[in-house]
Amino acid sequence: MALTSEQEEKIAQIIEAFDNGKRLSDLPNVSGTNPYNLYCEVLDEDGESKKAALAALLPYTEEQSSYGVEFDTTVSSPTCTRVGSTDLHKSLPVQSRMRGCLLGDDGNVVEYLDPRDWTGHVRDGSRGQVMVEIPLHYRKFTTDGTKLTVRISELPLPGYEQVPKQYVSAYEASVDRSNLKLASVVNATTQYRGGNNNADYDGTYRSFLGRPATAISRTNFRNYARKRKSGSTEWNCMTYNMQKTIYWLFVIEYATLNSQAAYNASPTAEGYRQGGLGDGVTTFSDTDWNNFNGRYPFVPCGITDSLGNRTGLVEYTVNNEASESPITKTFNVPRYRGIENPFGHIWQWTDGINVRISPDTESGGDGLSKVFVCDDPSKFNDTNYEGYSHVGNEARTEGYVKEVIFGEGGEIMPKVVGGGSTTYFCDYHYTNIPTSETLRGVLFGGSANNGANAGFACASSSHSPSGSSSSVGSRLCFIPKNA
Repeated sequence: MALTSEQEEKIAQIIEAFDNGKRLSDLPNVSGTNPYNLYCEVLDEDGESKKAALAALLPYTEEQSSYGVEFDTTVSSPTCTRVGSTDLHKSLPVQSRMRGCLLGDDGNVVEYLDPRDWTGHVRDGSRGQVMVEIPLHYRKFTTDGTKLTVRISELPLPGYEQVPKQYVSAYEASVDRSNLKLASVVNATTQYRGGNNNADYDGTYRSFLGRPATAISRTNFRNYARKRKSGSTEWNCMTYNMQKTIYWLFVIEYATLNSQAAYNASPTAEGYRQGGLGDGVTTFSDTDWNNFNGRYPFVPCGITDSLGNRTGLVEYTVNNEASESPITKTFNVPRYRGIENPFGHIWQWTDGINVRISPDTESGGDGLSKVFVCDDPSKFNDTNYEGYSHVGNEARTEGYVKEVIFGEGGEIMPKVVGGGSTTYFCDYHYTNIPTSETLRGVLFGGSANNGANAGFACASSSHSPSGSSSSVGSRLCFIPKNA
């Protein structure tokens, strides 16, 4: 889309004013034009155009064209300070463009779902996978002493990295048992039976029909995802990069590191989001969950779909009054902008991250847990670190997360523990140290019995990628090959 002569003239006037040391507030005679708004006028619908004519404006517009949060690693409060444009903190242009859709196996959107309520759409897999589109945007992480800052923008500002448009499953992943394909559907037929595919539970209170799949290794989650498009690495199980992207979008929106803060649908007096997503599905006692169904998933996929693209909570009650150990319990199932159960209920395997855990020095190791990440799905593997980058070292002990690796990539793996359930990052870190060097995968989110330990930043490096568990599932992702 070409710039009009009027837009060119506006740009020229703004550049000239900035060159003379003026600010946006000093430009009342440029038809009320803000460089950010002007840029939006010439964007295509996907926000992917980059106009060279605007490049000279970008260094001047970070405060007007970006928004984010700042926090201090020495301050225990999880509340962050909002930085950047106050208007953008109210309108949340990046988060507001997250939207539900049906995605075909070819990666093309079949249809976008009603932003108010998805329940009127066919979500059984026959027309595509139910996904949430994460819009293209730009992001920057900076460290100044103990102060860490993350900012996002719709503009390619200097020093910002591009976060490509991509898709994450609206639900915890199911498996098409007939074809062994990873899926994101609302489908209670035997073809999509969840858990470990135990048919004996069909028709009982502990039925796996309509629930997500678990008891699958990361290796197989990856293989099942790739079956959606033969010869391609665009379909994946949940990735570390996707987890990181959603996490920072949440933190910026709510200006808190405490994802389990009480949910509050009302904005602050300034018009900002406040609170968090509540406890999530995390308050099942271990004994009750085990007695109920052996620590397998129990929340049906799509239970929050009446919320559409919005954030909120929907009650779900489990009941086994007919059993020898009666249990009735109600959970508030969280949804973040179309993404159901972003933490809690079941752990999520993530791909594109391998941790090399060496024994302690007294046992002959180097005493380090090195974190390696990869953003090229064609190089994802479970046996080595080729094509991966070492981004820092993980904490060697368990405990509440006090600091994450962060760095230039905004890494969310725990670096230091010693926090609490309502301080610093508010979530727990699980790991263990082997007697010989071991490659571990990473689980995120926590499960139904983790309580305050769970949350967006709850991570565990205790498992081999070949391992599987009743309480561990994943999600489905589509990452376009040009991303």
